[in-house]
This record gives sequence, C-alpha cells and structure tokens, in this order.
Amino acid sequence: MKKLILFELRKIFSKRLAFIALIGILLFSVLISFSTYHNKYAFDGVSAEGKGKTAVEIDKKIAAKYEGILTDEKVQQMMSEFAPTSDLHGFNAVYLYQNAMQSAAFARFSDQDGNWNGLSVSDVFGDEEIKIGYVDGWLSTSRNMVRTFVVLALAIIIMIAPIFSSEYEGVDNIILTSKYGKTKCATAKVIAGVITAILTTALVAAVNLFLALIFYGTEGLDCSILFANSEYVEGFIPFNITCGTLLKYQILLAFTCTLSVTGITLLISAISKNQIVAFVASMAVFLFPALLPITEANPLFRLVDLMPLYHVLDVSLLSVAQMSNGFLHAIWAIPAALFFLSVGSFVSRRAFAKHQVL
Repeated sequence: MKKLILFELRKIFSKRLAFIALIGILLFSVLISFSTYHNKYAFDGVSAEGKGKTAVEIDKKIAAKYEGILTDEKVQQMMSEFAPTSDLHGFNAVYLYQNAMQSAAFARFSDQDGNWNGLSVSDVFGDEEIKIGYVDGWLSTSRNMVRTFVVLALAIIIMIAPIFSSEYEGVDNIILTSKYGKTKCATAKVIAGVITAILTTALVAAVNLFLALIFYGTEGLDCSILFANSEYVEGFIPFNITCGTLLKYQILLAFTCTLSVTGITLLISAISKNQIVAFVASMAVFLFPALLPITEANPLFRLVDLMPLYHVLDVSLLSVAQMSNGFLHAIWAIPAALFFLSVGSFVSRRAFAKHQVL
C-alpha cells in the first residue's frame, strides 16, 4: 500500500498543471504579502511619514507608546495627540487615517470634527479588557490569507481532479489493478489526494506566516483584534480575541476547507470520465454557494455557511457573530469537513472500482 500511495503522489505532483498550480499559489502568497507591505502608509501627526517598511516602523513606534490595556486616559491622550490640525472641510473624522493607532481610536471615540465623542472604554467595549498594540500587520496578513486560501482551494481542485478521471483515459489502472486489486488502488488514490491537500495547505499557511514574521515581527499577536483601524471588519465583531487566536482559527478553517474540497473533488473525479469535466464541476460546486441569494439573517445560511467556500471566507468570524454562540462555525466546520471527506472517499472508491476493467 505504501508503494501505491507514493506512486499516486508522484503522479499528482509530476503533472505539469499540478506543478503550475502549486507554484502559482506560492507566488500569489508572496506577491500579495509584499504588495500589502509595500503599500502600508503611516504619519505620526508631526513629521515622520512614509510607506512600506518606514510606515510599519512608524506604526510600531506609536503602538509601543500606548501598548497594554486600553484605558480612558490612553483614549484621551490619543484624541489629543492626533487631533486634526487643519480644517477637514466636512470630511468625517471617524474615517480619517494617519496611522493605525489613530484610525482605531477615531473610529470609536471621535465625533465628526475629530473631537472626543464622550464615550468611555466601557461604553464601547463593555467589561472586556482590551489589550492594544501593533495589530495592523497581522490583521493585514489575516485578510490576505482569506484570498490566498480561496485560491488554494482552487489549486487543490486542479491537483486532485485528475486523480480518478485521468485513469479512464489510460491503461495504468488496468495494470495496477491486476497486481494489487481494485480496492487497494482506489484507497491509495484517496489517501494520496488527502495527503496532497494537507501538505499543500500546511505549506501555504507556513509561507504566509513566515512572510508576516519577516515583514511585521511578532508584535501584536497577543493583542485584541477589536482595537483595529476602521478598514478591518474584525474590529467590529462582539468577540474579544487576540490576533494569534484569530490566525489559529483561520488556519484550522483553511484545513477544513481543503479537506472538504478534497472529498467533493474525489467524488466528482471518480464519476467523471473526462478531466475537464472533473475540473469544471468541482470548481462549480466549490464556488456555487457564493451565488445563492441567502442572507445571513436567513436560518438556511447556517447550513450554507458550512460549505467549503465559507470556511475560508468567514475568517472574519462575522457569521459566527450572527450565530450568537461563540465559535459555533469553527467548531461545526470540523465535522462538516469530515462528512464531505468521508462521503467523497467512500463514493469515489466504490465508483472507481465499478469502472475498472480487469
């Protein structure tokens, strides 16, 4: 069985299209990470201003000044230090951006003119203890990984779709079946597909985290996502978690997504005698939930939300907030993934065995 699995893995990774898909997702990760880093902007309100590395250094310096538990005194200090020095000409100061810390403060504690709106920390966050610091880099990484993991799922479909469907066009399966038997051949293909998905997901996640560490360092991993600047939706959900915890859930959901996609793709591959049909059908099933006219207020959304696409799209945890029960989505994504993978593996093995010619 071990030889069969290794043989199937070599077949998967030796295909030109699979190799291109793997290299493509890694290049996409590098490019989107570098682009985000290069486009960072920050101004300290006095003289320091810059983009890219300079902006990150400015933001880190400002964050270091206020890091720790958010207090009313710190809010007053930030509102005073970052108060607009010129006429905004009707522009709402809530959306003013000079640096990450200023934007986070103004989004919650500023009126339209840039003055304190009278709210206290407890008014905004309740009894939650909010630890603040440099979170901009890690939240950017999280947002980028949402896009990256969607592309990753499509890459895995490209890699796995031919695993059964390509055999109907050749004679390899006849030779192997004669030597090892139908069940072993089909099982080896399933295991190889699962290993491919796990290894590829782990590699892509590791590359994204490694790039983030290079660009942003470890600062902010233990800080709350709630005190984020206005461009991040994570700053407006009712759960106080750290950037590190957010990333853990995100990577968990990336694995549940790709394993679910693997189960679906294996099934479609086994019943498709043409590789193109297997590619298109698998991608269509993966992307179809996004086209459904079901809002988050609809009770059916809880079921649709467990489809593989939403595992990676819901990293912001907005759907979790709608469910009003902690991390219900992240918890149920695990059995959902096991269901897709189990059904896909069982049906694909049966379907492929029936089509094999002895």
